[in-house]
Formats: sequence, structure tokens, C-alpha cells
Amino acid sequence: MADGTPDEVESLRQQLHDLTAELEETNRGVLALYAELDAQAEALREATELKSRFLAYMSHEFRTPIGSIRSISRLLMDRVDGPLTAEQERQVRFIQDTSAEFDEMVNDLLDLAKVEAGRVTISPAWFELVDLFSALRGMFKPVLTSPDVVLVFEEPDGVAALFNDDRKLAQILRNFISNALKFTARGEVRVAARGNGDGTVTFSVADTGVGIAPEFHHAIFQDFVQVDSPIQKRLRGTGLGLSLSKRLAELLGGSVALQSGLGQGSTFSVTLPARLRAPDAPPPERAEGLA
Repeated sequence: MADGTPDEVESLRQQLHDLTAELEETNRGVLALYAELDAQAEALREATELKSRFLAYMSHEFRTPIGSIRSISRLLMDRVDGPLTAEQERQVRFIQDTSAEFDEMVNDLLDLAKVEAGRVTISPAWFELVDLFSALRGMFKPVLTSPDVVLVFEEPDGVAALFNDDRKLAQILRNFISNALKFTARGEVRVAARGNGDGTVTFSVADTGVGIAPEFHHAIFQDFVQVDSPIQKRLRGTGLGLSLSKRLAELLGGSVALQSGLGQGSTFSVTLPARLRAPDAPPPERAEGLA
């Protein structure tokens, strides 16, 4: 092949020079973009840390006055300073219920701060579902005051002992059950567990309550999200319980899900690995229950 003319060689050299200059300019732009992304990521980390610190600080600050209110209301209900009229008892009971709701909100905020700060410790151990369900049943027995709603725990069938964090799982199920009871005026709340045949177990909490419209499903597990409905407006809350449940499930190697329709009840579920990690020893004949 014949060599090109001097003009052609010069033209190619100029094209190469232009391409090199363009590539260098692109590289500088990419480096500048990376620097900007790093700066934004650092700013986001700082903002998240500040938010977590603020939530933790405010949660601790709220605990003292809420504890005082609950203690005083208990003394009044115990008639330490004398008898109460029917109206006084109704008002004190309202104070008790409201302070309990605020205490739950504070706990949600504190848990959120711990999760975001990475201060949540996962402690897997062997446990039996029958012990977990028994502990939850006893926990909710005092709050089942409506004769129109029953809380049912199905007998675990075919699910062997699990190796996961039973306390975190109990917290997830408590959030699901509390939420279900809050929005179920009549019918039942049913708790069940099933093995999936792939090394995972799905826990479900199904209710016959008001249900959730499909357009809210995508956001229901986000922070501070509450469904815009008349019953929701009458019930206070931070909207954090379901978000915390989702984050805890992810820490336990699992995920959460929702099936619901407006007026058709809701089923919240969490699917977790039966073994969070390979244990060094076989499961005991009888695992310890919730402490």
C-alpha cells in the first residue's frame, strides 16, 4: 500500500490531535463529576448522621416526661390519693392510652436512629416457633379488649427450629400485629408461619380490617408514610413501624411483602432464612424461648 501524501498525513495527525484533546477534556469532565458525586455522597452521609443523632437525642429527651406521665396516671388509677369519679377515671385512662402511644412513637424513633447509625446488633440463636408464638400471645393478651376482634396464632406445621434473631423477628411481628389490631374493628387477626422448601420461612399476619388501596402499596414501607384514610387520621403514629420492620427484615437476610385491597383486609408478611448463617453445632432438642 502506497504511503499517503504529506497533506493526508498532516490531516490524520491533526485528527489524532483533536481526538486526543477531546478525550482529555472528557476525562477531566469525568473526574470532575466523580469529585462532585463524592462531595454529594459525603454531604448525604453527614446529613444522615445528623438526623440519626437528632432522633436519638430527642427520643431520649422525651422518655423522661413520658415516663413521669405514665407513672402519675398509674398512681391515679390505683386510687393512691383517693377514689375517682367515673368521668375522672375516663380522663385518666385517656391519659394512659395517649402516653402509651407517645412512648411507642419514641421507641420507633430511637430504633430508626439505631438502624441508620448501624448500631443494631444481630444475635442469631436456635429457637422454636411455638415458643415465639407463645411469647407474642402473652404479650398481646392484655390489649385485646374488644370482643369483636380475636387474635389467632396458627400452630406451626412442619417448620423446624430456626437459627436467626428471634428478638428482631418478634419486633417485626409485633409491629405487624399492632398495626393489624389498630385497623381491624371487627373480625380477626391471624398469625401463621410456613416453610417454603427453599431454606426460608414466611411469617404472615392477616387481618379483616379496612385494607390498603393498591396505590399506597409502593410507599407503605417507607419512613413516616401513613395511608390517607378517615380511620388513619383518627389514629396517631409516626408511620415508622412498617419501615422499621422492612429494615430489620433486611438485616436478618429477608424481605417483607404486602397483599391488600381497600375494604378487603391486609396480609403483611416477612420471609427470612431458616438459618441466618451456618451454625457450628446442631440444634438442641428444645430451643430457648424469648427472654
